[in-house]
Amino acid sequence: MSNVSIMSLLGQTSPPRLEALFGQDARRAADWVFVAAADGLPQAQVCYGRMLLEGTGVAKDPQQAFKWFQRAAAANDADGINMVGRCLDSGWGTAEDPSAAAEHFQRAADLGHAWAQYNVGHMYLDGRGFARDRTRAYLYYLKAAEQKHERAMNLVGRCCEEGWGTARNLDAAADWYRRSAEAGYFRGQYNWASLLLKAGRFEEAASWFERAVAGGTAAMRRAVMELIARAGAPRPLQSLAARLACSCASPRF
Repeated sequence: MSNVSIMSLLGQTSPPRLEALFGQDARRAADWVFVAAADGLPQAQVCYGRMLLEGTGVAKDPQQAFKWFQRAAAANDADGINMVGRCLDSGWGTAEDPSAAAEHFQRAADLGHAWAQYNVGHMYLDGRGFARDRTRAYLYYLKAAEQKHERAMNLVGRCCEEGWGTARNLDAAADWYRRSAEAGYFRGQYNWASLLLKAGRFEEAASWFERAVAGGTAAMRRAVMELIARAGAPRPLQSLAARLACSCASPRF
């Protein structure tokens, strides 16, 4: 196979697929992705930048990661533009600059990038890089949620529940939390389970709480245990609470 056909093939491959292609050998993956990135493929440039950020197959180097993201962004690659925004927002490999981050997130969002739309929503909700505007935050979360972005679905639910930027609507909140939960996001699973608990659907709540704990953080585990305790631990939740308590107490080797 010629170099041209190899580059053509890699050019049709998404960044996650490129990462998975050589997933069994991180160094080999980094070598191949670097070749494609150096040849000018934006998808590979983003992939290689992520490898440098995480130290996957290469030494961790946030500064070089930022440069690769910039190269992809210069080619108007939405994923690259979004990653430049994330670096600027978090200070990865460059000085933290919320205003510049917001500009990049907006640029990628305008290209239809779901993660960027979600990030724009955050910037508006927090008043970071943009003036605080909950209505705009809600609208950008909704744009991303309509592309099945599981975290955005959860935030749309939260906006509907709290009345942030939209009319308070508990039925809509429940629907979005359910969608986020079914898409696999642990915070959506927790919020959906919390509503099921309030509705007295204890067995369903226990199942979703368990999924939230499995995919979440230690803080999520504690939150679930505390919520169950406050609810008086109805019978279907008692066994879950006991398992969580045992797992917290189990030694790790």
